[in-house]
Amino acid sequence: MRLRRAARVILIGAPGVGKGTQSKRLLTRFPQLSAISSGDLLRHNVKTRTPLGIKVENTMKTGGLVSDDLILRLITNELGRRGWLYGGRPNFMTLSSSSEADTFGSALEADPLAGASLSPQASEDPAASFLLDGFPRTAAQAQRLDDIVPVNWVVSLQTPFDVIMERISSRWVHEPSGRVYNTAFNAPKVPGFDDVTGEPLVQRADDTEEVYRARFQKFQETSQPLLEHYAKKGVLWEVHGMSSDEISPKLYQEFENRFL
Repeated sequence: MRLRRAARVILIGAPGVGKGTQSKRLLTRFPQLSAISSGDLLRHNVKTRTPLGIKVENTMKTGGLVSDDLILRLITNELGRRGWLYGGRPNFMTLSSSSEADTFGSALEADPLAGASLSPQASEDPAASFLLDGFPRTAAQAQRLDDIVPVNWVVSLQTPFDVIMERISSRWVHEPSGRVYNTAFNAPKVPGFDDVTGEPLVQRADDTEEVYRARFQKFQETSQPLLEHYAKKGVLWEVHGMSSDEISPKLYQEFENRFL
């Protein structure tokens, strides 16, 4: 299926709502859509020891938050590297060579938003379609992102709290591999044991009602202003469902209505 214009998409949803599942399904169904994850970009920079990676490595290891300036610069350079921005300062690079990394590091130290502050325009080429993951998380971040690349579809995934809580409390994990089971809809063949290795499954320490309620409350506090920001811009769309399988068809239909 060919898109008729660029789709610049963000999915917003409470922890456990199935945001990751819906992202994967969208990317599979619409091949022109690419994933851009701020977390993956940061981890790549840390792994390849770029100046930015060195700068943020300790912050990430200690669970701190990387500054908005650096995240915005990272996203801007990634979009520019792919040729999806134009009209700004031509300072985008791949970060693949040492000379490029040195240039990037110098520019970053001098001006964390060099290029991004000039409001480059987003390409409307359908090939420049992406699903942005991990950013923005606040209305302030969204306002700054607007100056770089205007998001044109924001999906708010809505599932009742009790349904998510039941889903999470039924979740079991094989820690060495990361395989996840759910006794409600994806149960292991032998209760309590991994299908592949036969090793015991465990429940994550944060898969408790007390911990989840705190995470859910925090999400509500930060997401409401973010959703209001995008509602005012006319790009917010809400989808309700009790499960990922119920939500996905609605998501596909709306995406096709907007971009095909």
